[in-house]
Amino acid sequence: MERVTLTIENGVAHVRLNRPEKRNGLDLPMFEAVAQTGQQLVEDRSVRAVVLAGEGPAFCAGLDFKSFMSTPDAKDRLLARIEGLPSNLAQDVAWVWQRVPVPVIAAIHGPCFGGGLQIALGADMRIAAPDARLSVMEIEWGLIPDMGASKTLLPLVRPDVARDLIFTGRIMDGTEAASLGIVTRVSDDPLAAATELATSIAGRSPEAIRGAKRVLVEAPSLSVHDAFGLEAELQGAILGSKNQMEAVMAKMQKRAPKFTDAQ
Repeated sequence: MERVTLTIENGVAHVRLNRPEKRNGLDLPMFEAVAQTGQQLVEDRSVRAVVLAGEGPAFCAGLDFKSFMSTPDAKDRLLARIEGLPSNLAQDVAWVWQRVPVPVIAAIHGPCFGGGLQIALGADMRIAAPDARLSVMEIEWGLIPDMGASKTLLPLVRPDVARDLIFTGRIMDGTEAASLGIVTRVSDDPLAAATELATSIAGRSPEAIRGAKRVLVEAPSLSVHDAFGLEAELQGAILGSKNQMEAVMAKMQKRAPKFTDAQ
C-alpha cells in the first residue's frame, strides 16, 4: 500500500497519510513517502493550496518503534542531513510543508502524537476535531522532539507552555490545543473545514498567496532591513502582473477572477 496518497483537484492538493491499520505510524517508508510528496508539491506550479490529513482513525500516532527496531540502518538514514537543505529526513517530513510555497492546512482527528504532531506543526494552519488528542509525546520514549519543533512549536506558545508539553508529554484535546495556540481552530469535521479553507485560498491570486507565504516563513528570521527589502522585492514583481490585474478587474466588475498558474 502507498504510504502517502496525493490527488490534485482545482488547484488543491489532497495529501493523505495512508497507513490506517497502524494509525499512520511513522516507519521509514512513511518518512520517505511524506518527504517525497512534499518535495513534489514544492515543484508543482499548478498547486495553490494543500490539505494534509490522515486516513483511518488517526491523523498520525507517531513513530512506529517496532518497525524501527527491525530496520538496522533506520537511525542513520533518518538523521543524515539532506544535501542542500538544513534538515535531515526526520525533520524534513515536517519542515517540507514550510518549503511548499503555498498554504498547507492540516486536518487533525484522533491521535496526533509525537512525530505526528510535529508533522502537523509544519503546516501553516491546523484545524482539529474538539476530541482530537494531541501530545508532544517523545519524552514517553526517552527522546526529545527533534522533527523541527524548535522552529514550529516554539513560535506558537509561551515558553513555559512549551516546557510543560515537552517535559510531561501530556495529552490535550483539540479544544485545549486551540486555546494554547497550537491549533488554529476546532471543527466537528476538520477535513471538510480544511478543504473549504483551501478551496477559498485556491481562488486567490497565486503569486500573491505564494509571496505572502514566503514573507511569513522568511521574515521572522530576517533583520528589519532585510524583511522590508523582501516585502518590496516581492510586491514589485507582483504589481502590474497578469494575475494582479485580473484581481483588480474582477473586483471592479464584481465577478469571480480567472487566474492562471503562478509563473
